[in-house]
Amino acid sequence: MSLPKELQKLFKEVQRMQQKIEEMQKELETREIEVQVGGGMVKVVANGRQEIIRIEIEKELINPEEKEMLEDLIVAGVNEALRKVKAMVEEELLKLTGGLPLPPGFKLPGF
Repeated sequence: MSLPKELQKLFKEVQRMQQKIEEMQKELETREIEVQVGGGMVKVVANGRQEIIRIEIEKELINPEEKEMLEDLIVAGVNEALRKVKAMVEEELLKLTGGLPLPPGFKLPGF
């Protein structure tokens, strides 16, 4: 028994969308977001998979008396980097779907 033409067309469209999402994920893995906090004293770099790749800290901050401030800057930098990666992923998804929102609860694998 064959599927009606409209249903076949829908399945093909879903497969095409899945392929495009996989391609987008691979491309996002190579993209990086760099965030600077504390006037550039702490830099955090994250990739498109929301993984922190690198944290750079200026020597002046590596002082036992500034430990709490350094910890706060690292947390702020990591949170800002992850927020920007999430925004980048959402922007790419909107481009991919032609501006149509994804179904509620839809998650990209690995994100």
